[in-house]
Amino acid sequence: MTPHSFHHLDLNLLRVFDEVMAERSLTRAAHKLAITQPAVSNAMRRLREALGDELLVRHGQGIQPTPRALALWPAVRNALAQLQQTLAPNPFDPATATNTFVLAMADATASTLVPALYAIIEREAPGVSVRVVPLTTRDPRQLLEDGTADIAVGYFPAVLADLTAREQSGDVVGFENRRLYASAYICVMREGHPLAHVPLTLDNYCAARHMLVSFSGRSFGFIDESLAALGRKRQVVLTVNQFFTAGRVVVESDLLTILPRHFVPVTGMAGSLALRELPFSVPPVHVEALWRHRGPQASAGDWLLKALFRAAQTTFPLAP
Repeated sequence: MTPHSFHHLDLNLLRVFDEVMAERSLTRAAHKLAITQPAVSNAMRRLREALGDELLVRHGQGIQPTPRALALWPAVRNALAQLQQTLAPNPFDPATATNTFVLAMADATASTLVPALYAIIEREAPGVSVRVVPLTTRDPRQLLEDGTADIAVGYFPAVLADLTAREQSGDVVGFENRRLYASAYICVMREGHPLAHVPLTLDNYCAARHMLVSFSGRSFGFIDESLAALGRKRQVVLTVNQFFTAGRVVVESDLLTILPRHFVPVTGMAGSLALRELPFSVPPVHVEALWRHRGPQASAGDWLLKALFRAAQTTFPLAP
């Protein structure tokens, strides 16, 4: 698109494009926009002609955005959101709000943050509801893109590195993040484990049998990456997707596992567990809130983010 052709572009087409991308359906987009489906199809045809790209292709029973559409959408959505906030702000009043928020987080994170978060909601926003859904990936961007969650909370080093690289290369990044607290992982075993009463060395750590907590089900995690950098590896014989499950299995077996240090006291199993520092270096664990650039509900999302941060400060007084 040339500067001249942009001057003739009907900007209403971008509003249709945004809704179609959000819904991944012409029919649902038409319903949300209160126009007919042929009108949506016509708008998308005009935008395709203006941009010189198909934008959407058929995929099974639905539609799939092209790479160009996926690249354009964050910038279009952010621009429309800023315009709407300027022209028609929608202030959020927690005392009278009835919003439902969806948070994606692991069980260890939820058990730490949700009690303090609920206390804030009960006191300041009694009409607000929160649903916590399992975090099943270390890259929750798709969950946020498709609206499955409003905010994801967890340890996302690869995602943050990718977002930083994109920003530095001049790409439009449709996500924001804020650190909630710092934590550390620790080796956990049952109190009567043979390694519970001897120094935990790299050799006996690698020789032991291990359980891995993996949200995605992969049997190779960041601990294994750290070991590989040392030319070592461990034997993972069991993979689960919850930290609490890992704690229960460790109590009744000779497996070793890795748990967030702050999670152990809230499991109810601390008296049956032996904790040992890892005999090698691992990166620090920074728990982040990650969210997509928000549209009309920006003020509601801002309130939720601040409530999460306050909950983290309550639980971790030294949180950044």
